[in-house]
Amino acid sequence: MPHIPSADLIEIFSSLQGEGELLGRRQVFIRFAGCNLDCDYCDTSFLSRRLCLVEENSGSGALVEYENPVTLHRVVLLLKRWLTEYPNAHHSISITGGEPLLHAELLELWLPHLRQLLPISLETNGTLPAALRLIIDHLDYVAMDVKLPSVTGQGTDWQAHADFLAVATQAQCSVKMIVDESTTDAELIRATKLVNDVSSSIPVILQPVTRHHKVAVPVPRLLALQALAAEIHPETLVIPQTHIFMGVM
Repeated sequence: MPHIPSADLIEIFSSLQGEGELLGRRQVFIRFAGCNLDCDYCDTSFLSRRLCLVEENSGSGALVEYENPVTLHRVVLLLKRWLTEYPNAHHSISITGGEPLLHAELLELWLPHLRQLLPISLETNGTLPAALRLIIDHLDYVAMDVKLPSVTGQGTDWQAHADFLAVATQAQCSVKMIVDESTTDAELIRATKLVNDVSSSIPVILQPVTRHHKVAVPVPRLLALQALAAEIHPETLVIPQTHIFMGVM
């Protein structure tokens, strides 16, 4: 393998995908450090750290420490061992964060090698369309967020989301919207129309905020939000964060 820059990683582990379109699929999760947003509901530590936590034995839950930055060669050797030990168990590799597209130039070099092992799924906040263009040809799935301001506590760059989605549809794409008690009809309508204007077939997944291992949105309100979105975009689902209820990584 030619020299390729190493990556500042937070975690590498094997687990079940707990949310979104690939719910229930077993994936290899490679979590990159850093994010360009600071959403109120975020439950992920994405700060850069000296050590990357790695589940060397797939599915064990036991983590060891790798020095950052981590080489692609080391990641590939680990994944090849997992795929040998557990043939057909893993569906794909989840490139996640933080916001992994902050590392788009590095991913442009890493993903062709990783994709020889498994299909690639990108989990992203959907705000960096120029970065996505660099790597879209190496992606099989894009799971992007459309950020609703009532939930994130920040403004929403609607144009960035629209531009991002136009690129993301070159892969199999789905859109996740985090909702809570403060989500307004107006912002949900705007977000749903944004997706439907690009394609009526993209799954829109409403994900209620989870607090203390419970869905934090009353069911009547959640059903009302789903009905509101489905009137515009019939391909609308409600999927909570199931990995939290299962107690998996």
